[in-house]
Amino acid sequence: MRVVLGVDTSNYTTSLCVLAEDGTIKSDQRRILTVASGARGLRQSEALFQHVQNLPLLTAELGLDLKAHELAAVGVSVQPRPQEDSYLPVFLPGKSFAQSLANILSIPCYELTHQEMHIWSGIVSGGGPLKPEFLAIHLSGGTTELTAVRCREDWTLQVDLWGGTSDLHAGQLVDRLGVSLGLDFPAGPALEKLAVKASEAAGIPTFHKDGQVSFSGPLSALERMIGQVEPEVLALSCLKAISRTLVKWIKWAETRTKCRELLLVGGVASNQLIRRELAEELPNWRLYYAEPRYSVDNALGSAYYAALRAGFPVCARGVGEGN
Repeated sequence: MRVVLGVDTSNYTTSLCVLAEDGTIKSDQRRILTVASGARGLRQSEALFQHVQNLPLLTAELGLDLKAHELAAVGVSVQPRPQEDSYLPVFLPGKSFAQSLANILSIPCYELTHQEMHIWSGIVSGGGPLKPEFLAIHLSGGTTELTAVRCREDWTLQVDLWGGTSDLHAGQLVDRLGVSLGLDFPAGPALEKLAVKASEAAGIPTFHKDGQVSFSGPLSALERMIGQVEPEVLALSCLKAISRTLVKWIKWAETRTKCRELLLVGGVASNQLIRRELAEELPNWRLYYAEPRYSVDNALGSAYYAALRAGFPVCARGVGEGN
């Protein structure tokens, strides 16, 4: 059976994924990079070094038997976003590994961006959008963008930027508040567990203007309340502030397009409280989300893109977990 390998080395996760031509995920291996307790992130040099260490370990865990499977192609994320000036060193280990493997085996290596990887992961695990044109919001610690997406006939994506953040990313808001509350970095899952314990939220001002959002104001307001308000209330207030900002953003997008199909990807988009808020406030939109496992950083999107470019019939058959 033919398979493809997806590779992604992001700011905080090393990921490999093997996808078969029948749509089965044969292996999905990841290692979250180590961040010191109390720290708010990693320097690029630290993250790059950890990726170099992790890739041999993940290939051992992958269980890819090249005698039983024909590796047809490799897909790899090589930069953050599909823009000429988009660059981060953390993607170099994955790119080098993928290109070297492809050269040794004389197979194609298909490059895409980390943002495109997230979009493909969302489409395949979230069941859509199925139309060739839609909107996508990418919410993470390093990206907060509203984009218009068009899928070309060769499966490459045209991603047009409509809006972004003027300061902090949504994930930075979550992580900085979480660390201030004593949670480990990255703080998203722990902050969500804390938030569900709250019965009410504090009113936090939110900002949107002409496609630009801001999260520095909400962070300052929340940090001023530390010690005066229960941590679970602050956690819920943080997530509701993000939700209200997204609603403003999406309603602004309504004025620019008749499209009502929206895909939300990235680690912050996996938050169930935010998803419920958006469903309630945006009944006229068809909202798609990656499965939580594939909303955070992963390599399924890279593998799926490689499968499409290699001519695998995975689109028609769908993708599912292997045994």
